[in-house]
Amino acid sequence: MTDQIQLGSLGVAQAKSGRLAYIDWMRGLACVVMFQAHCYNSWLSPEARKSALYGWSQLAATLPAPLFIFLAGISVALVTQRLREKGAAPSAIARTTILRGTEIYGLGLLFRVQEFALGYPRSPWTDLLRVDVLNILGLSMMLMGLLCWLTAVWPGATAEREFSQVRKPIEGGGVMSELKPRAAMNRPAGGAEQSKDWDALKRAPTTPAPLLTSVARVGRRTIAWSMVAATGVALATPLLWTTLRPKWLPWPLESYINGVHIYDKPQPWLFPLFPWSAFGFVGLALGFFLFSKSAKRKEGITFLGIYAIGLLACGVSILLDTAPARLYPIEIYDYWHTSPNFFLMRCGVLLVILFLAYAWCRWGLGQRGFSPMVQLGNTSLLMYWVHIEFVYGRFSILPKGQCSVLKATAGLLVIFLAMLGVSLLRTRWKKRPAKALQGRPEPAVAPLGSG
Repeated sequence: MTDQIQLGSLGVAQAKSGRLAYIDWMRGLACVVMFQAHCYNSWLSPEARKSALYGWSQLAATLPAPLFIFLAGISVALVTQRLREKGAAPSAIARTTILRGTEIYGLGLLFRVQEFALGYPRSPWTDLLRVDVLNILGLSMMLMGLLCWLTAVWPGATAEREFSQVRKPIEGGGVMSELKPRAAMNRPAGGAEQSKDWDALKRAPTTPAPLLTSVARVGRRTIAWSMVAATGVALATPLLWTTLRPKWLPWPLESYINGVHIYDKPQPWLFPLFPWSAFGFVGLALGFFLFSKSAKRKEGITFLGIYAIGLLACGVSILLDTAPARLYPIEIYDYWHTSPNFFLMRCGVLLVILFLAYAWCRWGLGQRGFSPMVQLGNTSLLMYWVHIEFVYGRFSILPKGQCSVLKATAGLLVIFLAMLGVSLLRTRWKKRPAKALQGRPEPAVAPLGSG
């Protein structure tokens, strides 16, 4: 859902290759599963909700939010890894990620204002402060940016010093005699173009071996601490939803911890930091691993290993749930909402989907001709924003709570085709400025850090 921080937005040539198409395909899959979950939930009559189809639909509905947050973590890892290899300062990298997270969070607040305005006077004012997926996606990206910065500068700020060794010759306009010039890179079309470091990084020399070693070491450290963060969030969730609830906080702030909103207990249909941010940290760790040299060297085997780990995680989740010994008292154990066991299950499912998406895009039909999944994935934020109003909002295309399964399914098909059309229009519109700029001379490159 983080469209501007996608793989192609940093001018990475591999973003269009088969090796990375699976990420956009997965994001598109999340959009389609989200469409069906929302359409059936909004339109089916009480009688139709008793069908097996609705049960499976709502079970699948547990996947889109984890997918979006998980893929945001992978994208943050790629952005951070690329900029580290170019010698960007950890503070500059963190600023890029945190600012993008802030933008997503601001869009989440704006979305709530829109929904309140369109639903007025029926919408209560408290809906303005409801914690939705965009809010948590933005906050999770900020936290991931902070974690990447901490792992790069602590302990000893070693990476900061090593990165500065590469930046100094760039700032002075010199070229390291022992290094070959960096190949030309495309100017990014997204938010990365606004970075002060971009033009200088574009002319930077090839990353020296000592820096690559430092980047690899910092990457391993980031993987370790990302997994620690994910585990900590998952283990703390049952307690923060029950016995250790921060009731002393005003409800708008407590909602970001456990999703209590205006109710007497946390609500599972909201998106608090606990447990949702943990999916971002898992994606961050996996992203740094996937983009490491060892994983790239044997990519097919790596993804087979990810598939096996995903299946293993699902099996371990079931075993832990049925084990006689429990980590939490039975009074607060809730497998389907707060349990770390269910979190482990969903992580396993995400890994399996990741492998299947990779296999489909590399060996299947994922990239042969036009791919609706990839297209939707390229504009996932817009897809989320637009479809909600035509499913749940005032402009719903079908009467809410009154439709049969057949009628709701027909409405779902209409929504899918309409969103695909909107996505195509958005893509064409974004390409217009790029076409207008083709053939123009490139502006002079300013030194790094210049105003």
